[in-house]
Order: sequence, then C-alpha cells, then structure tokens
Amino acid sequence: MDRLTPKNSVLVVVDVQERLAAVMPKDAMARLVQNAEILLEAAARLGVPVLASEQYKKGLGPTVSPLRERFDALGVTPFEKLDFDACDDPAFASALAATHARQAVVLGMEAHICVFQTARELSRRGYATYVVEDAVVSRREENRVAGLSLIARAGAVPTVTEAVAFDWLGRAGSDDFKAISRLVK
Repeated sequence: MDRLTPKNSVLVVVDVQERLAAVMPKDAMARLVQNAEILLEAAARLGVPVLASEQYKKGLGPTVSPLRERFDALGVTPFEKLDFDACDDPAFASALAATHARQAVVLGMEAHICVFQTARELSRRGYATYVVEDAVVSRREENRVAGLSLIARAGAVPTVTEAVAFDWLGRAGSDDFKAISRLVK
C-alpha cells in the first residue's frame, strides 16, 4: 500500500445529510462531523480536492450545517444523486476523473449502503481507496460493522482520521503540521 499524498488524493464525502443525521446514533454522528471537519481542513491546507454527494436531497435534506459551511468555504457543491454509488452519477464521475487522483479517501453515511457501494466502485475503477472508520456511520452499529467488513473485502483500506491527515503531511515541523496537530488534540 502506498503512502497517501495530497497530489494523488481526493477526499470523498458521502451523504452527510440533515434528515439522515437525525436518525444516527448521536455520539457516532458527532464523531463523524468532528473528523470530517479535520479532514476537510487538512484537505484545504494541503490542496487535496474534495467531492461530496447528497442522496435524494428532497427527502434527506442538505448536508449538515457544519460541513455545508466548510463546503461553502472550499467552493465545494455536493452532487445530488439517486444512485447509492456516487460513481454512478455522471457528473460526480466526471468531476472525479478531472481530479486526476489515484487515491480516494472516503467518509460519510451509511457505511453499509452508500459508503460501501461507492468505495467498492472506486476500488473496482482502480483507485487506492481508503475508508475512514471513525468518520463513517450507520443507523445501527451492526450495519456499520458489516459495512466496514464489506468495504474491506471490496479492496478498500480501513483507516482513521489522524492516519490520513498525518500521511498527507508526511513530516512534522511545518505550519501545516502545527495547524493540523491542533485540530486533532
């Protein structure tokens, strides 16, 4: 497995939406948002492109407010989709190809549905796919665990927020290192 690098990566945020978030376990949802914010800040500082999706926005609402604010600051507009696999959306697939990334870091919900199907397809398309376990949720923990198992069997690498951020950094001592270190304390 290769080291994650900013120039080869894309951060994919899958369906972190208001009405769906409302039925997630509160602690798990808070952890997802906190870790997504860390990765979005790291991506912004290090030049990693960000793509986001929203599943059936009319029914599930927009992206949760803290992440929507980050998206606005980064100029990220979520792709509205009906397919569970974000890669099946032609606009998303086109934007993904335009990043020229070879590595995809994936977070979001639900682990056993949209995150799994998206990660499986990213792996199938040849992306080194990393799924951030501490930034992935499902309504029930057993579905999250099953989703993570399916994701790993589909070829994606399980990881955690800090592993991604510090892999992107590669070394200590820079202003980016100091800023990202403060985020994870």
